[in-house]
Amino acid sequence: MTTAWRALLLLVVSAVLVQIRASEPLLYEPFDESFEGRWVVSGKDEYKGVWKHAKSDGHEDYGLLVSEKAKKYAIIKELDFPVTLKDETVVLQFEVRLQNGLECGGSYLKYIRLQDSTWDAKEFDNETPYSIMFGPDKCGSTNKVHFILKHKNPKTGKYVEHHLKFPPSVPYDKLSHVYTAILKPDNEVRILIDGEEKKKANFLSADDFEPALIPPKTIPDPDDKKPEDWDERAKIPDPDAVKPEDWDEDAPMEIVDEEATKPEGWLDDEPEEIDDPEAAKPEDWDDEEDGEWEAPKIDNPKCEEAPGCGEWTKPMKQNPAYKGKWHAPLIDNPNYKGVWKPQEIPNPDYFELDKPEFDPIGAIGIEIWTMQDGILFDNILIADDEKVANSILEKTWKPKYDLEKEKEKAEEEAAAGPSTLSDLQKKVFDVLYKIADIPFLEPYKSKIIDVIEKGEKQPNITIGVLVSIVVVFVTVLFKILFGGKKPAAVPVKPAAVSKKPQPATTDAAGSSGADKEEEKEDEKDGTAAPRRRSRRET
Repeated sequence: MTTAWRALLLLVVSAVLVQIRASEPLLYEPFDESFEGRWVVSGKDEYKGVWKHAKSDGHEDYGLLVSEKAKKYAIIKELDFPVTLKDETVVLQFEVRLQNGLECGGSYLKYIRLQDSTWDAKEFDNETPYSIMFGPDKCGSTNKVHFILKHKNPKTGKYVEHHLKFPPSVPYDKLSHVYTAILKPDNEVRILIDGEEKKKANFLSADDFEPALIPPKTIPDPDDKKPEDWDERAKIPDPDAVKPEDWDEDAPMEIVDEEATKPEGWLDDEPEEIDDPEAAKPEDWDDEEDGEWEAPKIDNPKCEEAPGCGEWTKPMKQNPAYKGKWHAPLIDNPNYKGVWKPQEIPNPDYFELDKPEFDPIGAIGIEIWTMQDGILFDNILIADDEKVANSILEKTWKPKYDLEKEKEKAEEEAAAGPSTLSDLQKKVFDVLYKIADIPFLEPYKSKIIDVIEKGEKQPNITIGVLVSIVVVFVTVLFKILFGGKKPAAVPVKPAAVSKKPQPATTDAAGSSGADKEEEKEDEKDGTAAPRRRSRRET
């Protein structure tokens, strides 16, 4: 065989080996067999939760099951060889099913840093250092698919947690879902749920991670102090303003309406409440020990048809002479210097970075505290080829998900009957879930999703849900554009309570304190316990 043929043969064999290597995952755990012997359960006392090798509900497929409620769980699998995250694409993927939902708990994975040879896997706990934490977490206002990178600051030597900003939310159903994180050599990271991209970010962007991997070049000088004569007041009361002579601060906000007349048919001699004629003294009532028994009161039925009962009194009305406490008008402060800020100095912890310094992954761990049972982990994968991850998704997850979706649809139709979601309503709710993922709505995401879920369970209120979310969206957008708050709604007062007067219009000579007094009155009205309308208040 000639040298040329040998070279050609070697090239072909090398290409085949590369192709075979590329088609194999770096780690794949399908849980087809029991995890015992391959995974190590933490020996720490705080982790009382029992892991089980169990079937996914409705399938013959097995997974790693969280079997008990309100417990801490910890389990780890050491890799045969460490996985490096530098200079090549790395895909982290796993499947999880929240068979009983998830009200409060996590279902994420920790990709553990390579430990020294003396480390014992049974010591795995919350303090075990990791490189990446990835997966769903939901409790209270928290509803996100975490992606957290622990990165070592080369200046200080300390590890810092860097959280992905505005991560996607956790699917709300009880179906199987696949979570994928794709780390690219150009510093890009992509988060996918069920094969669909939900978030794209750059590791070195301060807009994508909090705190940023690269510290700011300058920081506020901690030793800089604000000068004592620094005036931050933009406006001050006019020292030359004088209260007008006709300004009466003692005038009441309301006065008796002398022109009011008693409504025709008012029952002066009837009480608003009467003894319940159907009430009977309990047989075991002891007058000496319990006191004299009195029948409970009920609303007087005669008052329901009449304008009112009891002694009639004239209602109150707005006092046209009311002005409230006088305040000098505000003018520009001639000594205003602006809001003081310390001077910027070079950041001693600043460093430049071309790529994150990822630590090698030596193990995969699950360390969670959850209030729900029925969480099933499956098909845990680390690969260096996106096609490999997608192929496994299509073969393992997709058939299960389709079956679960069909079953869920049939159950919903059977339960909801004719009021099941129409195709149009489904599209509306799909759009609403996308709106909930908009970054500037992050503080309201959990509340928005709760409203959407209620709407899906009660399709007849779809329009109401849509209107509610549009109102939230417009309100937040208004705040962002104009930097202010929309006026708070004034509490609705009982119909019989007379309206409070509006504050008097002020002139250039001064300003009225009526606004503050009316706000106090409204707060009192808003916090008072609701009561039945008094017939005297007309």
